[in-house]
Amino acid sequence: MNFEKLKTEIEKAVARANFSIRADVSRLLKTSFKCEMKKESKQALRWILDNANIAKTEKLPICQDTGLPVVFIEAGRDIKVTTSLIEAIKTAVINGYKKNFLRPSAVDPLLRGKSSYAGVIYHLDFSLKRKGLKIIIFPKGFGSENKSALKMFNPTASIEQIEDFIIESVKAAGPESCPPFVVGVGIGGTSDTALLLAKKSLLGRIDIPNSDKLLNSLEKSLLKRINQLGIGPMGLGGKCTSLAVKIKKLPTHIAGLPVGVNISCHALRSAVVRIKEEG
Repeated sequence: MNFEKLKTEIEKAVARANFSIRADVSRLLKTSFKCEMKKESKQALRWILDNANIAKTEKLPICQDTGLPVVFIEAGRDIKVTTSLIEAIKTAVINGYKKNFLRPSAVDPLLRGKSSYAGVIYHLDFSLKRKGLKIIIFPKGFGSENKSALKMFNPTASIEQIEDFIIESVKAAGPESCPPFVVGVGIGGTSDTALLLAKKSLLGRIDIPNSDKLLNSLEKSLLKRINQLGIGPMGLGGKCTSLAVKIKKLPTHIAGLPVGVNISCHALRSAVVRIKEEG
């Protein structure tokens, strides 16, 4: 593995993630702008789109909260994962933040104190289907992260009860999560798995249907209900509270049914790096 090339590509991805809104998010924001009827809410969407254009052109952060950098690493069957590789990835993310003058937001959870760039969080998965290394840089702002929710349902819970919990979680997030937001949902596994699934659901394209028919139907139903809440862009009311709802699921224990909710503000940011093993 050419670590220098890897570091350079990651540093570029950090900049892309913070300066350029994703194409799928941009498409849905533009669609929302066309559909929104309330004057103040439509203006808020106009500001969001203008802000995204300025950020990309001027190479400025889309949001002043450049988040805690969450890194998703997928190692293919030809990749040897070592501590050196992980440290190289973490160092490159930190360098990307420093070189692009992105705000350091990590502090000790109890002592607080001066903020730093030390808060890189990573998740490592392995893939037998693919070769190479896939890295997703996912800056997560805490206006929306603070509204994460988890409920450990009884296994007898109905889909309607699960829907109601998700809707109540969105209501609780309200304007503080900078809508129109994207709602990520994880169902199954253990408590930590459900919340991780919810976050992972935000990584893929949000403008295409879910390949799982049941989850696709549930996403559509939830999106309709959320947009009927009337929270609207930046909490100003209107039709466009959410751009999309995305759901992932995994098998769980016969005695449980964990459901996690992770919300992203309108600045849903991520950038992908793909590296092939050399030699």
